[in-house]
Amino acid sequence: MKEDFLHYVWKFQKLKQTKFFTTQKQSVEIVKVGQHNTNAGPDFLCAQIRIENQLWAGHVEIHLRSSDWYLHHHEKDPAYDSVIMHVVWEHTTEIFRNDNTTIPTLVLSDIVQPATVAAYQKLFCKTAQWIPCEKYFPKVNDFEMEHWLERLFFERLEQKSECIITELGRVTNHWEALLFRLLAKNFGLKVNGEAFYYMASKVDYCVVKKCANKLHDLESLLFGCAGLLNKTEDDLYYADLQNRFDFLRKKFGLTETCDISPKYFRLRPANFPTIRLAQLAMLYYPERSLFSKLIDMASIEDFYKLFDVVASEYWDTHYNFGMASAKRKKRLTKKFINLLLINTVIPIKFCYAKYLGKDVSEEIIKLTMAIKAEENSVITKFNALRPVAINAIHSQGLLQLKTAYCDKSGCLKCAIGNRMMTS
Repeated sequence: MKEDFLHYVWKFQKLKQTKFFTTQKQSVEIVKVGQHNTNAGPDFLCAQIRIENQLWAGHVEIHLRSSDWYLHHHEKDPAYDSVIMHVVWEHTTEIFRNDNTTIPTLVLSDIVQPATVAAYQKLFCKTAQWIPCEKYFPKVNDFEMEHWLERLFFERLEQKSECIITELGRVTNHWEALLFRLLAKNFGLKVNGEAFYYMASKVDYCVVKKCANKLHDLESLLFGCAGLLNKTEDDLYYADLQNRFDFLRKKFGLTETCDISPKYFRLRPANFPTIRLAQLAMLYYPERSLFSKLIDMASIEDFYKLFDVVASEYWDTHYNFGMASAKRKKRLTKKFINLLLINTVIPIKFCYAKYLGKDVSEEIIKLTMAIKAEENSVITKFNALRPVAINAIHSQGLLQLKTAYCDKSGCLKCAIGNRMMTS
């Protein structure tokens, strides 16, 4: 039994009747359950409860056992002085206010609906499943599923928005510099995202702008700050980049030491850090207002056109410095662009609109629905239960569902779990 279940029972009043008695035999009538509080303080705020013939207004605190009140040191916290009812599953001791008056206690174990307990046990007792509602998930009707995934998508966007605002503070509210850092991180994907972010954070964005007029200067800046120009290679292009970076390093006070080195291990050649950094350089050459363009754009076709970049000519016959390969243009694929849109562009558009006090929800929905669902192990498993992920709203919603609800046993906060409890 978990406390979340007791919150669910109280919030939705899954009780056998409407009149109850406290542990001291006082009659209880619940007029208003109160507002569920997910922050610090009592669990339900501004409740109204009639005890005997007296209507009380105040807060409700919920615990598995009465003694948890003292275990959590609520008796020392003034925030709990206005608690009018202590709701528990098991009554183990009386609870007193600071003035030594008893706080009425209501025990749920004898009055909760048996069907609710059975549904809860059915949902949580099978631990071998990938998600608790694995058998029920395919039965959820399409409308409810669509609505819930859209809510989860925006919940995920809100979380990303918080991280973006934190990062914005680190670049002193410079949105172009922020975009550069986020794009660099996502060009590195999971394997090199941290290394690329570290590289981008080492360089003042004004230096990037100053180098953007000359492609090889910009390439040398990115490769050098990523720690990829500190070897000896029998390669004219590599030597040229080294010389350029040596000049830039002295001019702008840069460093070529990199605490987080880019990795090649188990990467497909197209994802080598050399290729991704060369493509990132081409995106910014000679681009000077990338952020403004992304904010103004709304059409998926315009985004694909903007990100349709190819690494410079040297990389047509190379994946790494000094190692020739079959000739092939190193162009950003539509699949990779989709990842950039999902993980960088859409979150920053959403966050910027929120920063300005604007609502761009409809624009965000339209754009995200035009992007195909991501392909990863989580989405594959959900699709095996039922074909559900068609566009990026679905896939992002499912990722949020898995990480924020399924993995944390947050079924009672989930629309699917709640539906299962009442079916």
